[in-house]
Amino acid sequence: MTPEQKQELKAVIEKKISQTENSITEYREMTQPVAPDDSIGRLSRMDAINNKSVMEAALRQAEQKLSRLKESLFKIQDSEYGKCTRCGSPIPFNRLKAIPDSTRCISCA
Repeated sequence: MTPEQKQELKAVIEKKISQTENSITEYREMTQPVAPDDSIGRLSRMDAINNKSVMEAALRQAEQKLSRLKESLFKIQDSEYGKCTRCGSPIPFNRLKAIPDSTRCISCA
């Protein structure tokens, strides 16, 4: 991978980190407890509790993605970045641009 490609990937990773952090902030706001004294109907309350569970799962996924992106940003200067962890072949540049936290090539994924 060329230094220019690494710089481009670094910019992509930083942008995705920023987007993911914004998503995490939104998910945290949406996962606030549903107060029992809110004057909503029983079914609406159940729907709100269900939506809260869905948002909590999305929050966990976003936090995991953020962790992987930060790790990728740290490893981008390493010579092993961009190589499949399973077979050792290079991960295509366009795949890394789309999913910069990829650790496997298309065949192994």
